[in-house]
Amino acid sequence: MDRRTGRARWILALVAAAISALAAAMPAAAAPEEGTGTPLTVMTRNLYLGGDITRPLDAVQAAPPGQEIPAFIAANTTLRAIVDATNFPLRSKQLALEIAQREPDLIGLQEVALWRHGPLDGSPATTVDYDFLATLRSDLEALGEPYDIVDVQQESDVSGPAIRGGALQNVRLTMRDVMLKRAGDRVKVLDSGGSQYVTRIPLQLAGQSLAFIRGYNWADVLVGAKQLRFINTHLESQSSNVAYAQAAELLQGPAAPNGTPTIVVCDCNSDPLNGSIKSTDTVPHWAPYRLITGAGGFSDEWLQFAPAEQGWTSGLSELVNDTPEQAAARFNHRIDMVFARSSSGGPMPVDQAWVTGKDPDLRTAATPTGRLWPSDHAGVVVRLRP
Repeated sequence: MDRRTGRARWILALVAAAISALAAAMPAAAAPEEGTGTPLTVMTRNLYLGGDITRPLDAVQAAPPGQEIPAFIAANTTLRAIVDATNFPLRSKQLALEIAQREPDLIGLQEVALWRHGPLDGSPATTVDYDFLATLRSDLEALGEPYDIVDVQQESDVSGPAIRGGALQNVRLTMRDVMLKRAGDRVKVLDSGGSQYVTRIPLQLAGQSLAFIRGYNWADVLVGAKQLRFINTHLESQSSNVAYAQAAELLQGPAAPNGTPTIVVCDCNSDPLNGSIKSTDTVPHWAPYRLITGAGGFSDEWLQFAPAEQGWTSGLSELVNDTPEQAAARFNHRIDMVFARSSSGGPMPVDQAWVTGKDPDLRTAATPTGRLWPSDHAGVVVRLRP
């Protein structure tokens, strides 16, 4: 080895030792401070099942003795016709445009209906009429905005006779809550699941015991260097007592405090400004909301950004063909929420927030009943700093 080669090696060794010593002296990389990490955009969206599901039940309760079954069939036939009139394939294209415009990383969907029919022979109805989930994902794909399914939680699955195509058929509705993730690696799903609430509204129909079933999805995700939990739920609409008990189940289950930043999106069916009490209830309409933001420790993230009156999300008519003037009056309360609880228990900073689905120009093309809004609810999108 000549002197020049030996000297070069000695210099390289000295430099390597210096770099190693410097690296050892530097502190280890820390996780991002709370509220300074990678932004996360989340959305809550009720797709609207297409009609008033209580119509057949109300008809049975109002029917004279012995006329319950004919009353049910007539009302169920009307319901199914309204589902056709509210035309989800058209509405889905507008919903997809909403999503494509805001590009949420995670979406919680409610009332993701699956309508089917079949012969009235005692077998389950299996012929698909409308699959809201498949249609919406197809429309998103067509816009170049693919979304992956994180979790599908089945809720109520009910069927009954109705006249379709001039014949008596078995009409079936399966309700689902669905969690979607924008395709790509920006958000990584570590684990996910869902469940139905134990608390339900019991029903008796033609001697059979039924129940309105609600539930939730959850997912543990990694956003940048931060892990958090994302939850989607749909609380009961017919009873604040039941919705309150379901919220309590949620707070004892996937939304229980554990030091992990947690986001809950929901159709909560609880208006924070409505203190009225339904005749069959003992708690006011705002009780589930106040439980989540009180004992649950969650912050109403919309209020971190704008006043409540700028965030009205409900509610339009059953046919969702309201004129812009009617819609302006009927969007008069807020039940669709984005809640968050940081690792320290406080709110998450909000970069931006939007209400979607209220622009009259984004209604569908004309139908026999008029131009249709994307849903009977508006959606809420919030960009947070977990």
